[in-house]
Amino acid sequence: MRRLLLAATMVAGFALGAQAADAPIKIGFISTFSGPGGVLGQELLDGWNLGLAATGGKLGGRDVEVIQADDQAKPDVGRQLADKMVESDKVQLITGVNFSNVMLAIAKPVLDAGVFLISPNAGQSQQAGKACHPHYFNTSFQNDVPAETIGIYMTQKGIKRVYVLAPNYPAGKDSIAGFKLGFKGEVVGEVYTGFTQLDYAAEIAQIRDAKPDAVYFFYPGGLGINFVKQYAQAGLKTSIPLFGPSFSFDQTVLPAMGDAALGAYASAFWNEHYDNAASKKFTADFEAKYHRLPAPYAAQAYDTVLLLDAALKSIGGKIEDKPAFQKALETAKFNTVRGKFRFNTNHYPIQDYYLTEAVKDDKGRVVMNLKELIAADLPDPYVGECKMPAAN
Repeated sequence: MRRLLLAATMVAGFALGAQAADAPIKIGFISTFSGPGGVLGQELLDGWNLGLAATGGKLGGRDVEVIQADDQAKPDVGRQLADKMVESDKVQLITGVNFSNVMLAIAKPVLDAGVFLISPNAGQSQQAGKACHPHYFNTSFQNDVPAETIGIYMTQKGIKRVYVLAPNYPAGKDSIAGFKLGFKGEVVGEVYTGFTQLDYAAEIAQIRDAKPDAVYFFYPGGLGINFVKQYAQAGLKTSIPLFGPSFSFDQTVLPAMGDAALGAYASAFWNEHYDNAASKKFTADFEAKYHRLPAPYAAQAYDTVLLLDAALKSIGGKIEDKPAFQKALETAKFNTVRGKFRFNTNHYPIQDYYLTEAVKDDKGRVVMNLKELIAADLPDPYVGECKMPAAN
């Protein structure tokens, strides 16, 4: 009887394993699709969908079911969506989150439930450091590092006095902390504005009075469009140059900024002029499908798909084998648009950063011209705080 029960159990187990391997991989895509940040979520989704088109709509040879939802850039909404996806939809992985405050609201409950969480954009410091987790991966950047990089460049160029601005939320605070890590001059003003603020007249007046050598700012989406246009209208652009990370000056905002952005500088680990075969193909395919140039958000999401596909192929598509899937993500090799990509021990990228400048191309479009390398293989400043728990 015991042998019969054991045999029956083994047969049932094999049947369940075969059934799981045949079932679609269920993925939750939570991002911001409304409000001033809505363009960012759409850019991520467009890059994700282009990546899935490149993999034939499959990941690791398995079909994929994607459940999409709008977090409205609100942490409580993001948490509700994540809870539903984990508890009712039974997703195996969540991705798509673009704002760090939303990611901080969903990370612990999602990870506690045993679900993988892959960030194609939000790069909060917490998960890079003490809250690192075996099932959490970031395929974009840690928030401090792009800011640190442009700070390094500004120091090298002899800029002494800088005024800094960012929205008052986790990524804004990380960004300014990173800038101050790289910049060795004097910060003459440090301002955190409302997360949805669109009028910067008071802040621009303060900049005029402070007379800094330059301004560093981090404002994504509609916030950045308004700030740059108001800054140019105030007549400060030519006397006090603007610097920022790539997401203050990318193709989600440059068409709306127009000439107001010209002459600004940013740090970037990728942009639309990155010179390798994978990047050129991605940019051409994106422009052909969506009739616009891609922003880094799209490239990050596209790379996320290629990473997942490569990792799952190496383990026969068995996302249910969580320790194997974690290891596969850590070591996967894929044809990244960045030319090279690797995870640090905290599951955040180590990558190169370049200087870019806002110029007009031969079609009259405002683009970020790729210039010199600022820093190679730059890790984030929190990796030393990560004591990665054992896989589960």
